[in-house]
Amino acid sequence: MAGAGIHIDLSGLHQLQRKLNELGGFDRRNLLDVIGATVESQTRRRIADEKTSPDGEQWPAWSADYAKLRHGANSLLQGQGDLLDSIGFVVGLNDVEIGSNLIYFATHQFGDDERNIPARTSLGLSPDNEIELQQNIGDWFEEILK
Repeated sequence: MAGAGIHIDLSGLHQLQRKLNELGGFDRRNLLDVIGATVESQTRRRIADEKTSPDGEQWPAWSADYAKLRHGANSLLQGQGDLLDSIGFVVGLNDVEIGSNLIYFATHQFGDDERNIPARTSLGLSPDNEIELQQNIGDWFEEILK
């Protein structure tokens, strides 16, 4: 992804890979789809509602000068909705990438010292996100073992 993203690769999880191989005959891309959809949803919630980084830090407010340029209905990282709409995921054979293809998303994710733009990190997993992801993976395993 051109903007910013995270990459989850199942091939490095040898114990999980062995268990998946024991199950045989299923398409692991279905599991990657569950992972991608879960993390995409978490990232969208973080941008639309939570306004915090995955580590729980509240995002910095707009600078006073920039706030003067914004319309009343806009909130941090949300204007016309382009950034929120750009969050997505792509499933590969052994991995999934979650992020945005918008170049300015990287500016928000990492910040830009030269332009005095602080990082407002939205990609990543909070402890609650990890629990939700583990639950969704567990639900997926239960479903395929039926």
